[in-house]
Amino acid sequence: MRRKMIRPAAPRPPTPRPSPRPAAVAPPPQDLELLIERVAPQGEGLAEGPIYAPITLPGERIAARVVGERAEVLSLLQASPDRIEPPCPHFGACGGCALQHWAHEPYLAWKVEQIRSVLARERIETEFAAPFAAPPGTRRRLALHARKRGGRTILGFKTRRAWDVVEVVECPISDPRLVAALPLLAAFAAPLFQHPKSAPTLHVTWSDDGLDVDVTGVEAKSGGLDADTRVRLADAAVAGRFARATLGGEIIYQARRPTVRFGVARVAYPPGGFLQAVEAAEQAMVAFAVEATAGADRVADLFCGSGAFTFRLAEHASVTALDSGAPAIAAIREAVAAAPGLKQIDAQARDLDRRPLLAMEMKKLDAVVFDPPRAGAVEQARQIAESKVARVVGVSCNPATFARDARVLVDAGFVLKRVLPVDQFLWSPHIELVGVFER
Repeated sequence: MRRKMIRPAAPRPPTPRPSPRPAAVAPPPQDLELLIERVAPQGEGLAEGPIYAPITLPGERIAARVVGERAEVLSLLQASPDRIEPPCPHFGACGGCALQHWAHEPYLAWKVEQIRSVLARERIETEFAAPFAAPPGTRRRLALHARKRGGRTILGFKTRRAWDVVEVVECPISDPRLVAALPLLAAFAAPLFQHPKSAPTLHVTWSDDGLDVDVTGVEAKSGGLDADTRVRLADAAVAGRFARATLGGEIIYQARRPTVRFGVARVAYPPGGFLQAVEAAEQAMVAFAVEATAGADRVADLFCGSGAFTFRLAEHASVTALDSGAPAIAAIREAVAAAPGLKQIDAQARDLDRRPLLAMEMKKLDAVVFDPPRAGAVEQARQIAESKVARVVGVSCNPATFARDARVLVDAGFVLKRVLPVDQFLWSPHIELVGVFER
């Protein structure tokens, strides 16, 4: 049998490489005079263009150096009558606050308008309650970035539009006890720089039992801090009279279990657990939700955390409390045993993003409260929409995702009856809300 000769395939021509794109060339700077028309959602003044100018107000004229859409203010040519002297010496450099230069009334009205605008985009109108505004000096939770600088350990907040850190020695938004503790917290953070890539963040809470500190952002070659460093951290926590110190949720020192009070219950919240940043804001949101569910016998508290809403709701209704955080659910269960006069609380760990409470599981419910993370809870909203529940309270730290979820409920026959705007993060662009829906 003759064999067929197989000729080698002709070599393919090399695939031409695409020509590299030319590097984007920044437009040349221009010195312009600008009129600020309004304040944009991120808290910066907005001129025609659009051009964004930080620390400016509607009606102001500025001389600015403009590159693309960004303006650097060179001088203020005409100031707004609503401009005030910022109370913090770090304002302008520190990225924590964007609006300290704005008088309180127009500032708060602008925040309410942010909610109204996002609801309008979803074709939703509603009644607005008088907004809650957190007073200065009431922030009980801070995220402080630790850095080494000139042989010192400093604590502070990120700079405006940059990754550097501004060392903070004053902070008018914060509980004065947290400000007074800054030197102790810096001493505690000093041993955390074992690895060159360590960028520690101290999540600090003033609990009813004192200072609670959870550290994130620490790297080490061994995957954790060595025993000597842990001893140094514990010694610093003792010197600072901390209640607890944890590393990514792992306890490295505890003198007292940090607790907070939710209604009649005292809850030992888990390390790194979520709490509202301002206690008075939490109370305002809870009171609004409790009033909206008055008369309900059975209520679900979805995304319940450690029970800020759960225990107050349980003063008048039996409550099913669901959250993905097993430690938070355990904290609720523990607190129930010592909380007098409450109706039944059934607390369960459940990932509501993957396993939302189904419409068929809501058959016996009179009302639902849901307080999801910033991403919202559209799948859970769809299940609520398909249920027969008559009243729903939505709590949100993101008006945009609230509006999206609200559209699902409204399309199913709910009406957004009223909204409570909550200015919990003073002088930031951030605004929160509680909305009440009825069929």
